[in-house]
Amino acid sequence: MAMKADSVEDRSDMAELDRKVALVTGAGSGVGQAAAVALAAAGYTLVLAGRRAEQLRAVADQCAAVGPAAFAVPTDVGVPTSVDALFETVRATYGRLDVLFNNAGRNAVAVPMEELPVAEWQAVVDVNLTGAFLCTQHAVRLMKQQRPRGGRIINNGSLSAYTPRPHSVAYTATKHAITGLTKSTALDGRPFDIACGQIDIGNAQTPMTARMSQGVQQPDGSTRVEPTMDVTHVARAVVYMAGLPLDANVPNMTVMATGMPFVGRG
Repeated sequence: MAMKADSVEDRSDMAELDRKVALVTGAGSGVGQAAAVALAAAGYTLVLAGRRAEQLRAVADQCAAVGPAAFAVPTDVGVPTSVDALFETVRATYGRLDVLFNNAGRNAVAVPMEELPVAEWQAVVDVNLTGAFLCTQHAVRLMKQQRPRGGRIINNGSLSAYTPRPHSVAYTATKHAITGLTKSTALDGRPFDIACGQIDIGNAQTPMTARMSQGVQQPDGSTRVEPTMDVTHVARAVVYMAGLPLDANVPNMTVMATGMPFVGRG
């Protein structure tokens, strides 16, 4: 167990000499894994959060191979006490947080909305929305107190933050809500040098998009194979957003496979 620091201010001189600290949720696979490794290669010290400890350790090894050592902290972002423990570990170990990438997310079974079990709806809300809020709340508290003050929060939205797929009411509703969380955080964080932006991703090659090669339902009822893109393009975009000085921000960025049916969907 990491020893607890005396205070955020007591660690300020040391923090100024250390590499910047970035926290990635949902870091065990997919976009989170790719972003974590890219941030490590860019020189960030990584804190990796996710539910699967073994996968987090594997990603931590990947990060350490290209950059500073990474710290894996098994976490369920949908559980407030688990998020409390995560941020206490960040505070005690590093004394500051420079970048939070709210990436953890899940989907529900694709069924007509009247058939969606309430438990499935709640599980998606807990991770996609409440989890992002809890992590943001803790990050804002720390970023306000630390010296130098401020930091950056990047939220993983989705093209579904603007345009839904069929039978995706829980995922779509939470991703629309992430846009509101992003805007509110950017506004409320502005006086404290806290910048917040959102990256909206379309069909990056991850385990979540493997079904695209088999064909997915379209709004007209047909099934269509959709193109995908290398997830490293998303990782590079996250590194770019993270590396901006705090007097500059990307409020929204869309990174998508060129040929996917998004523009004009429906």
